[in-house]
Amino acid sequence: MTKAYLALESRFRRMNILADIGGMLHWDMATMMPDGAAESRSEQLATLDVMSNELIKDAALKDLLAEAEGENLSDWQRANLNEMKREWVHGNAVPGDLVEAISRASTACEVAWRTARAENDFAGLLPKLQTVLDLSIEAGTAKAEALGCSVYDALLDQYDPSMSCAKIDTLFADLEAFLPDFTASVIDRQKTEAPAHSPKGPFPIETQKAIGLELMKAVGFDFDHGRLDISHHPFCGGTADDVRLTTRYNEADFTSAIMGVLHETGHAMYELGLPADWRLQPVGKARGMSMHESQSLLVEMQASRSQEFLTYAAPLFKKAFNGEGAAWEAENLYRLYTRVEPGLIRVDADEVTYPSHVILRYRLERALIEGDMKLADLPAAWNDMMQSLLGITPPNDADGCLQDIHWPSGAWGYFPTYTMGAMAAAQLFAAARNAVPGLMDNLAQGDFAPLMIWLRANVHGKGSSATTDEILQAATGAPLQTKAFITHLQTRYGS
Repeated sequence: MTKAYLALESRFRRMNILADIGGMLHWDMATMMPDGAAESRSEQLATLDVMSNELIKDAALKDLLAEAEGENLSDWQRANLNEMKREWVHGNAVPGDLVEAISRASTACEVAWRTARAENDFAGLLPKLQTVLDLSIEAGTAKAEALGCSVYDALLDQYDPSMSCAKIDTLFADLEAFLPDFTASVIDRQKTEAPAHSPKGPFPIETQKAIGLELMKAVGFDFDHGRLDISHHPFCGGTADDVRLTTRYNEADFTSAIMGVLHETGHAMYELGLPADWRLQPVGKARGMSMHESQSLLVEMQASRSQEFLTYAAPLFKKAFNGEGAAWEAENLYRLYTRVEPGLIRVDADEVTYPSHVILRYRLERALIEGDMKLADLPAAWNDMMQSLLGITPPNDADGCLQDIHWPSGAWGYFPTYTMGAMAAAQLFAAARNAVPGLMDNLAQGDFAPLMIWLRANVHGKGSSATTDEILQAATGAPLQTKAFITHLQTRYGS
């Protein structure tokens, strides 16, 4: 008998439906919602969060979890029960009034951030951002007590279960030992090579969108279960059955938007490939954001910036924009997409300098959460660390500490998952190339199907039935490590 377990499935299904509704409201807030609706949207999202919190705190849930532990469950049911327990610990650690306060504050701050970034106004955003930070620390402290870990580790656990500062510090130390000299050598070498020439615009937005849609189709995106829109900050949201992608366009440069679309399509393919039999159950969700970022970076960085894929894509770009000359050839586009140059904006960074952007944010948010730095000092600290890590200083806060949506929206502890995702992407892509004969030849034809079939079997279809390291161990023969990522950088950029 699995009476208690089945009762839990019913309850968690309800919670996840509420989460899906919230996901659609967040997508609308970022893409369609008029500014005047911000207050009512805050009320709607806060109400959903309170309802979900009330469900997870139902007194009967604790007894059902204990009773289900002794029932005869399948492996997937057992894994689902374990994920239910983890969500129960997180949900019960934080008081309901704090959940509501965080929801209201983060929604208001996210809306205010759009204006603050456009107007380069950190001081104007500071009071709202301070409230979000204070509430996040309060929630993190409560979760840390329940989980028996540090406040930062408790916040990180929301995005990447089983990850910790200790492991991140070890991984990042490997990168920091390798990247400075390697980056300098790549930049020096590229100065001696034929320069990459940027195709001349303007590049109409509608044409950029049409190319993006065509490439989404090539990757395998199902347009019966999702769509592409525009937002201030590119993201993938919605639900596993209705995936909403966004990007942003620049008529002077089409390359950024196209790679942004491919990046978000990688996220979308993960969502669409999650185990359908476990939809709306904890075990049916993606296995944390490091794995999620691995899927976006695998599609964008590993596959779509390869020479093989650009051999396929270059003629599409040239035809769509009526391009002429050597700038539109695949060889030049490859040089353009693999050019290494320190820049101000994380989402536009090349894959050699990108980890430094993440390390900066990881250090700063840890200092803020652990009380080692005041939020008012963030702009100066940001600029100093940019100079230290990348050798450049932002001319303003809009291109500095105001560029990301994460902190205003309450996503403290998220940033490390980007670089851990890059490491996992390199491991998985190397394993896929070894396992799938002719994979790169397929990409040269714009055919992602063999790659996606392998990912469905080894990553997407696993959901949250195992930890990040367990999934990587089974798929690649090793837990998360820097080796494959460093090898990838050396192979692509070292000569």
